[in-house]
Amino acid sequence: MNVFKKNIPNLITLLNLIFGLLAIFFSFEMQLKISSICILIGAILDFLDGAIARLLNVSSEIGKQLDSMADIVTFGVAPSFILFNLMLSKYNEEIINNLFELNKIAPYLIAFIVAIFSAIRLANFNIDIKQEKSFIGLPTPALAIFVASIPFINSKNTNFIFNEENLIFIALIMSILLIVKIPLFSFKIDINEKLNSKLNILRLILLISSCILLFKIQIAAIPFIITLYIILSIINNLLRI
Repeated sequence: MNVFKKNIPNLITLLNLIFGLLAIFFSFEMQLKISSICILIGAILDFLDGAIARLLNVSSEIGKQLDSMADIVTFGVAPSFILFNLMLSKYNEEIINNLFELNKIAPYLIAFIVAIFSAIRLANFNIDIKQEKSFIGLPTPALAIFVASIPFINSKNTNFIFNEENLIFIALIMSILLIVKIPLFSFKIDINEKLNSKLNILRLILLISSCILLFKIQIAAIPFIITLYIILSIINNLLRI
């Protein structure tokens, strides 16, 4: 029983990995909404494995490494393929049918910088003890959720927002945010922290704003919520100076 209890978080992590692999598969099939849903499920599982590990007090080094390996697939490789296929879907069928004409698809290969920078971000996270209570740079699940929202937004006749050029810009900017040395607050509440602390007030602002945005514009709110999270984290940094 103890062995099973110890491995419950790891099983949830492996489920996260499975949904990451499914996301990649569906992106190849150009089922980008289903691919995005797989990433969103993976994000929920990624939250659950850590929460359950802390609840059961069964955190382990192998669990930490396994979590990163699953995350690079679900939140690094899968979003890269979604971006890449989104860029191709905007182009003509000639390029889609001749993927080996690298001179034509070269600009779109920049989508895979997301996977590369995600790997760097996750490796830094594993060795940086300063990221136990906060994040340095944008967490990979936040980037993945941002990308996962795009197929749904584009299906609502808002293609002018996420055209090829903007998708390339998103890939570059979001990748840089993964490794930039900006502290972003975590949602892990310290039991010794006052409920009315400045950080908790900012968390509350983000929560209320997120609920309002989601109610008003549904999944199209996700890019705005993540942008607000970054802005509030910068404000939190300024308040601490």
